[in-house]
Amino acid sequence: MDKLDIEILSRLLNNCRTPDSQIGKELGVSGVAVKSRIQKMVDRKIIERFTLKIEPPVLGYSVLYFVVIGKELGDILAKVRLVGEPFFVVPCVGGITVCSVVVKENPEHAMEIAKNILRDIRVLSIFEAKNPEIRSDLTKTDIAIIDILLKDPRLKIERIAKLSGFSTKTVTRSLDKLQNDEAIQFTLIYSPRKMGEYIPFTMLVSVDNVKKTLSRLKEKFESSFLQKPFVHLDKIVIFLYGDDIYKIDEFGQKIHEVDGIQSVDLFIPKEINFPQKWAKDTIEQAKKSKRLHLAAEIHS
Repeated sequence: MDKLDIEILSRLLNNCRTPDSQIGKELGVSGVAVKSRIQKMVDRKIIERFTLKIEPPVLGYSVLYFVVIGKELGDILAKVRLVGEPFFVVPCVGGITVCSVVVKENPEHAMEIAKNILRDIRVLSIFEAKNPEIRSDLTKTDIAIIDILLKDPRLKIERIAKLSGFSTKTVTRSLDKLQNDEAIQFTLIYSPRKMGEYIPFTMLVSVDNVKKTLSRLKEKFESSFLQKPFVHLDKIVIFLYGDDIYKIDEFGQKIHEVDGIQSVDLFIPKEINFPQKWAKDTIEQAKKSKRLHLAAEIHS
């Protein structure tokens, strides 16, 4: 990979529906060149698949995050599945696994159960992730289109219209809405092991004031963002990349120096997984609902 590949990958991580021509215009190359490079990354399995990442709260559920160390991934997943369906699973360098589960009932009760289930595993952190900006206002039309996009988030509007039976105007309107929804991300799964000299890494930052600190972080580090940060109450997840393992430690030190930072945890992923079973099951249930608008009632 080279710098141009990274820039293309970054834009697709933030919105994999971004047209090749638009990416090319932003980067000063042709759309044909962008398309060729994307295909090469797919062929080389750098890009494993394009996907739709839906934050569970938009469908009325809670999500618990776990950071554990020292156990096989299979053992960890077997235990967390007793609490909820896996949502995000990332084995990292150093025997650390970051994972999250979708919780359909009381999250406080689920957390107590999780702590009991994981008592023989070293848990570095466990918390319920919340983003106060997330709002659920999905319609039956949105749900039907999401069901199609779960299979291929890059489908052309005309194809979505044909599969859904909606007009292209209706599909376009729904897509615009979904792409502007903080809780729904048109993204991709990539292989950290196949990025050559580039090393993707993540900083989990605890802060005093999310909005102010996020603004400061963007001002200083946005040029190294691999994708836009995620926000969860008093935590910010920053996705970065570097071409030197020693520079990663420097990033951590510089982030520590930003006003409003309480703590910084570094994770270097070995692989990335977004299990989709919970979303597919929820969408199937939502499609059967008689409600026009679907929110927290979905799982009742």
